[in-house]
Amino acid sequence: MSEQFRALQGFRDVLPDEQPYWQYVEAVAQEIAELFGYHRIETPLLEETSLFRRTSGESSDIVSKEMYSFDDRADKEGRSQNLSLRPEGTAGVVRAYLEHGMSRLPQPVKLYYLSEPMFRRDRPQAGRYREHHQFGCEALGENDPVLDAEMIALLYQLYTRLGLKQINVQLNSIGDQESRPQYIEKLREYYRPLLEECCADCKVRFEKNPLRLLDCKEPQDQAKIASAPKTIDHLSESAQQHFAAVRRYLDAYGVPYEINPLLVRGLDYYSHTVFEFISEFDSKLSINGGGRYDGLAELLGGAHVPGIGFGAGIERIILEMKRQGVELPAEKKAQIFVVYFDRTEELKDAAVQVTARLRKAGLRTEMSYGDRSRKAQMKQANNSQAEYAILIIADELANGVITIKDMRAEGEDIDSKQAQVRLEELEAYFQQREHATV
Repeated sequence: MSEQFRALQGFRDVLPDEQPYWQYVEAVAQEIAELFGYHRIETPLLEETSLFRRTSGESSDIVSKEMYSFDDRADKEGRSQNLSLRPEGTAGVVRAYLEHGMSRLPQPVKLYYLSEPMFRRDRPQAGRYREHHQFGCEALGENDPVLDAEMIALLYQLYTRLGLKQINVQLNSIGDQESRPQYIEKLREYYRPLLEECCADCKVRFEKNPLRLLDCKEPQDQAKIASAPKTIDHLSESAQQHFAAVRRYLDAYGVPYEINPLLVRGLDYYSHTVFEFISEFDSKLSINGGGRYDGLAELLGGAHVPGIGFGAGIERIILEMKRQGVELPAEKKAQIFVVYFDRTEELKDAAVQVTARLRKAGLRTEMSYGDRSRKAQMKQANNSQAEYAILIIADELANGVITIKDMRAEGEDIDSKQAQVRLEELEAYFQQREHATV
């Protein structure tokens, strides 16, 4: 018995019946991003592993547990690079900004990526796979709080357009380089006597990345997190002003939000605004997160370049659309279906020629395949939901004529609502019909 191959764990096929969701989400995301003035960028699937080590941190789960990394083949001098499939989108976009001198462009540079595959070897979960795809936006070169609000408003408009309901926008400020060290020290003071009761990961976080103590999902640590010092209670004056401005601009956009003082991003280059979108339709599901990362470009050897961005998983968005029963716009079916009523090579050749002509004219057209009977072909035409069927019949074809049946007519009488059209007038006939329905 031959071996049957299957997709790897955490990887999946996107089958034809799922494509309408992908196409709809992608179309709306592109429209909204460009409405807000963002321009599309695509970065390589492979990058040097050190890029992600610098941007995600050696102690992060992404770097320490989840990346797909390997040594490339050595060059002629015996040198080899360690490469990784990208686990997230921001690092590659900032690298491209620096490499291609985008700082010389008018600032901010507003970029988006769409359906870019990301790879993380973590435990597959609802709407998240080891290969997943993201829609993301990055705005680089400006620290104006208007951009923070704009990016959140962009996402809110996206989810609203997609028909999602009960979306909770959670917002926080994690301060700036002036206030962060003082807050981290207060956080350590609070956790120091509690460390023995904390999970093993939190004991590591306490030393390497204290802010991530507030990210812990272990039940035993939730009460400690709830009572921990809050970042918004320890902001510098400038950080308070930035956060107040973000909230004011969100009000101007009409975006409802909730301040979550426990929402953080653990890496040092994050500052000021952090946000997360949560669906509360059935159970809490995080759809995406983002934040301001004003120190990231410097980690990659560039000058100081303020930035803000987010990444939203396409699979998770589609999962939520299905959970909420969002109805997609009607799928475009075949507009015309071509059938031939005698199973001869002459009629089949004519069917192929007619189909080719209509497709070249930009008309969605399908035809019958194989040697099916007249009845079976008409059943195919009905099942295709085509608006019109072209009936190629031997004696009519000999006179340069074909029959066009309006499939929207009531009843199954093949002679109802039919027209005979000369072959040379075929395209013009359908073009007139299109203009008549606009």
